[in-house]
Amino acid sequence: QVQLVESGGGLVQAGGSLRLSCAASGRTFSRYAMGWFRQAPGKEREFVAGISWNGDHTYYTDSVKGRFTISRDNAKNTVSLQMNSLKPEDTAVYYCAAIMGRQPPRIERDYDFWGQGTQVTVSS
Repeated sequence: QVQLVESGGGLVQAGGSLRLSCAASGRTFSRYAMGWFRQAPGKEREFVAGISWNGDHTYYTDSVKGRFTISRDNAKNTVSLQMNSLKPEDTAVYYCAAIMGRQPPRIERDYDFWGQGTQVTVSS
């Protein structure tokens, strides 16, 4: 069992930056690939970024490439999402998710555990 708690969301102006963190419980964090998803009002939850179990491989949806960076620290059981050059269309609730295995899928139903989410609001 893995419990995930996100933090770092907030209100920021367009062009600004935020850093989201996800703290995981348990001793087996390094066995999980991790993903960040987001859900905007009235829209389905979508994949944003993923990172392999050891951090060697990262994946991004096209709309955030070059602006967002996912990273993890297995010693601290954390995964982070650095978000730069934020746009109003990045406004959403952001969730971290964990899946047992080496690589992070882009499909939300494949993930085993989810956090409660953190709100990110980007004003124009």
